[in-house]
Amino acid sequence: MNNRSIPFAIALVVSVIAGAWILGNAYKYKFKSVQTISVNGNAKMDFEADIVKWQATYSRNNFDLKTASEQIKKDREIVKNYLIGQGINDGEIRFDAVNISKDYQYSYDANGRNYSTFNGYNLSQTVSVESNNLDKVDNVSRDISGLISQGLELSSQPANYYYSKLEDLKLELIAKASENARLRAENIAKQANSKIGELVKADLGVFQITGQNDNDDFSYGGVFNTTARKKTANITVKMNFRSN
Repeated sequence: MNNRSIPFAIALVVSVIAGAWILGNAYKYKFKSVQTISVNGNAKMDFEADIVKWQATYSRNNFDLKTASEQIKKDREIVKNYLIGQGINDGEIRFDAVNISKDYQYSYDANGRNYSTFNGYNLSQTVSVESNNLDKVDNVSRDISGLISQGLELSSQPANYYYSKLEDLKLELIAKASENARLRAENIAKQANSKIGELVKADLGVFQITGQNDNDDFSYGGVFNTTARKKTANITVKMNFRSN
């Protein structure tokens, strides 16, 4: 080997060693195990609805459409005056359009042939109340005898309850659930003589609203109870922290 070949050989050896070191560290980095702590944080809060919605439907039947229309119009005034008399504001009362249909009775003759008999026109109308005065609407929805005693054929639906600041409640619960998850992760790390590092991943669970003292079951798609005035909101957060 001549003098010119020696530096070239040395450089080649150094390059091979350096390349092997780089590849080795790259391989080591690629397959390096990342230690994480996975926890579920939970938060719940009791609250009371501040909006109530209630519906009732009244109806009339008559062979003469004009007469039935006049009857349903009078019923509307009776319902409106009754609700206002119970303390419901005029602006909280809404009447849907009158629904009109023909009523038929279906029978069979002596030869087994089917035939129908016209039984008049059925007219119905739905009244809705949406209010922040839950007590007054509750009283109306539970006692409609005052309307029935005036000759109305009325069907009342159970009241539904909602919360106007639901988005604010969600944000507050998410913050509390996240803090709960961090505390759990810190406690696990402490018991293992370790510390939690940066947050690697976070997944938000389904927002659930159940009635207090009700037997509502949590579901994959979330529960949204509207029949209970007093409710409980619940949310979970799953977090992965790096373990140092």
